[in-house]
Amino acid sequence: MSLAAATRDAVRERPFLYDALRAGVVNYTAAARTLDIDGEEEAIATALRRFAEELPADSPHDSDARVSMQSGLGRVESPSAESALVLQVGDAAFAEGAGSLTGIIATGDLAPAALGEVLGRLRATDVSVDAAAVTGEALVVVVSRRGGPDALRVVEATVQG
Repeated sequence: MSLAAATRDAVRERPFLYDALRAGVVNYTAAARTLDIDGEEEAIATALRRFAEELPADSPHDSDARVSMQSGLGRVESPSAESALVLQVGDAAFAEGAGSLTGIIATGDLAPAALGEVLGRLRATDVSVDAAAVTGEALVVVVSRRGGPDALRVVEATVQG
């Protein structure tokens, strides 16, 4: 495997580095030191620089997504016909009127990658996420009641920003 291919593989194993390369905020020499690749540090830094040049630039989100907040969500064991489900992933289901959690719901034309960005931003703001899911038309994040307002701002900034 070539040094360039090994560098690309190493970057793909580190999504934070991939995102930083796309954003153009990487010190290539410092990043080269962190990668476990056989080769000269400067050659690895050059491979990183070339890879970064090939990546599409981060583009701002231009979505007409609507974002709302829904309080009173809770986890339900077996959803019934009368419970209004907000999110179900596998056996985990969250419905209205079943607890004290808050759901942040974005609807519109959404890219599934938006969920990754939302989760990263929520992690950076210390908002703990109980559940999350995305489709091409909706994104849902379930958080504590206290985390609701911060999560609402984060989701709005991400999908509308």
